[in-house]
Amino acid sequence: MLASLSRQCARPTGCQLVSVYLWVKTAHIIAVIAWMAGLFYLPRLFVYHTDTDAGSKQASVFKTMEQRLYRIIMWPAMVATWLTGAGLVWILWKSGIRYEAWAWVKFGAVVLMSALHFRLGRHVSEFGADRSRYSSRYFRLINEAPTVLMILIVVMVVLKPF
Repeated sequence: MLASLSRQCARPTGCQLVSVYLWVKTAHIIAVIAWMAGLFYLPRLFVYHTDTDAGSKQASVFKTMEQRLYRIIMWPAMVATWLTGAGLVWILWKSGIRYEAWAWVKFGAVVLMSALHFRLGRHVSEFGADRSRYSSRYFRLINEAPTVLMILIVVMVVLKPF
């Protein structure tokens, strides 16, 4: 994709577009890393939180950690990921990305990642109200979903298998 953008450097605004693309891509990668860190860590907090007694000081600490992670780190990172991703698609649209199957598979995986994000938010609310009904085993299993989706996304972006 960058090669098709680089050919535009022959035009006066072409190099500016390449520069914008690289800055947006950089911001996108940073946002994705922050979002993924939260998606990996929050279910692990839930595993430990499940093993505490409701109303205990330790449970209160977990509630604070979970809420802050979700609202202060994960939400802004997810929004930044979507906005910068949309910016990349907008820049690359004319280069034919809309016809690439790998891009649609990646988009589907990001939608699933977002659905997981919202599901984790529901669990934050349930723990906050001391009404979580899931076991630590459930949270150990759900903790694997971001890894599987991340692998799928990276394979699509780097290898572009189809």
